[in-house]
Amino acid sequence: MKAKIFLISFWVLGLTPVLWGQITDGEAKLRKQNSDTIQGWKKGGVIALNLAQTSLTNWAAGGQNSFAVNGLFSGFSNFKNEKTVWDNSLDMGYGLLKQGKNSDYMKTDDKFDFLSKYGRQAFNDFYYAALVNFKTQMTVGKDYAKDTAKISNFLAPAFLIGAIGMDYKPNSYFSAFLAPLTGKITIVNDQQLANAGAFGVTPATYDNLGNLLHKGEKSKSELGGYIRLIYSKNDFKYEIFKGVSFTSKLDLFSNYLKKPQNIDISWETQIAFKVNKYISANINTHLLYDDDIAIAIDSNNDGITDKSGPRIQFKEILGVGFSYKL
Repeated sequence: MKAKIFLISFWVLGLTPVLWGQITDGEAKLRKQNSDTIQGWKKGGVIALNLAQTSLTNWAAGGQNSFAVNGLFSGFSNFKNEKTVWDNSLDMGYGLLKQGKNSDYMKTDDKFDFLSKYGRQAFNDFYYAALVNFKTQMTVGKDYAKDTAKISNFLAPAFLIGAIGMDYKPNSYFSAFLAPLTGKITIVNDQQLANAGAFGVTPATYDNLGNLLHKGEKSKSELGGYIRLIYSKNDFKYEIFKGVSFTSKLDLFSNYLKKPQNIDISWETQIAFKVNKYISANINTHLLYDDDIAIAIDSNNDGITDKSGPRIQFKEILGVGFSYKL
């Protein structure tokens, strides 16, 4: 099974053809000029703030007052010279919703995602590379559709990935990173959640009287293989796509030590449409699948949770509001 995973991984990375031919002096000069323009640091990012509000007074058709705010920051700082590439990115998002006069604010988005990847050229567009990725959230999370019980918190969960492998970078927009040696640590820095075995950590144990014998573990370590594909572009040449920023990231992780065929998936896509200098629309989607995270469900729709297990998770955020391109 491991061999199949690696074989598929290499096919995903693809095979780059080698083109042979003579290069004129003019073509060589042009290529050198183009290469020089991308040397050194390249920095940028997007800040966006979206607001939505509804106010009703003596409204015969009914309804509720509501207020929603959603903010995001997506920034990068990348370095490149003839032999070295160093990519750094930080994505943050937070959203709140208040619906009804007496209700509390409910969280609609909460993300912190930092990545740093360093590469040294091996040959052509391939680099020996090392990557560090840290993901978490900033505040308490609740399942408001069911109750207000805490289901997540700051650093609960948090995911830390360290990987060593090869990075294929044919241009400044696309990267395919394959790491056969990857360590993944899941952190649940909340004892209540750790005792419940949230996010796949070892839960607490109790005796027959319900007395606590051992607290739940606050972390879990995994060793496996990792693939990260990313495409990001905000300088489209076609007129119809001018003002559009597009980023899509796909992460795949296989735990060698436990069910390697059950691959963890994280696929995020962000599209921003620039209306004018300060007004934009953006769409964010995030698809998740983690074989170690059990999702409770009501299969009979009778209000009683009767099953739990890994499920596909999906989040979509659509907003129109203020944005500023750094």
